[in-house]
Amino acid sequence: MKLIRWGEAGQEKPGLLLNDGTRLDVSNIVRDYDEKFFGDGGVDTLRRWLDRNESTAPGVSSSIRLGPPISRPSKIICIGVNYREHVAESGAQVPREPVVFMKATSSLIGPNDPVVIPKNAQKLDWEVELAVVIGKKASYLTKEESFEFVAGYTLHNDYSERSFQLERGGQWVKGKSADTFAPVGPFLATRDEIPNPNNLAMWLKVNNEFRQNSNTREMIFDVAALISYVSEFMTLLPGDVISTGTPAGVGLGMDPPQYLKPGDVVSLGIEGLGESQQRISAWKA
Repeated sequence: MKLIRWGEAGQEKPGLLLNDGTRLDVSNIVRDYDEKFFGDGGVDTLRRWLDRNESTAPGVSSSIRLGPPISRPSKIICIGVNYREHVAESGAQVPREPVVFMKATSSLIGPNDPVVIPKNAQKLDWEVELAVVIGKKASYLTKEESFEFVAGYTLHNDYSERSFQLERGGQWVKGKSADTFAPVGPFLATRDEIPNPNNLAMWLKVNNEFRQNSNTREMIFDVAALISYVSEFMTLLPGDVISTGTPAGVGLGMDPPQYLKPGDVVSLGIEGLGESQQRISAWKA
């Protein structure tokens, strides 16, 4: 299944996206795609309901805004420098263990919402990433059992303000957490829709010019390894997000570096997970 949330920001309702592009309203069946939904086996319950009611379920217009396909999770966990070519362009060393940092959940927005350059920002950058959504409470997982705890996968653009991230001291979280810095979606593909998340084509364009063009098979640490690793250090709750890193082609790695400005349009996609597009706007008081 493909889970969507639709409606005005802050008032989204749960829905489903069918393979023919039809959108269904399931708000009479599901309160929201949140920790309780995933933790209580909501995906399986919704699948059974869909088998019986697909033809009679109310529709949702394709003109209505899509929000992030999950409600605000307890945490967004990100993985840094997880593609070898991105390590090289960043001037970093290949990590011996996954590089883990957090992104504020208040940065979450819909897949096609505008992205705002923060006040005093100078170096806004893009990062197409595969995001994993956790389906069950988990701690100390082995790699072999990790996929049993996955609800599904979604597209994420991990926006970064490099001057905050790299020039202001402290941890990366400062450069990753501004409002609008986590557009997610258009949908959450349940685990059965993506049998191998470690072999998905991915791309990103700025103003219709390719900047990133790679595949998740280029990850240093694969999806199962990342889930297992993160679960060693924190309890993963249903609905939590692990964003698995970005390939080469970010603005920081260009010669000279190139960053986003108001009016730029960033479009991106991952095989099986759809596409999204964000227009960049300036911060206003």
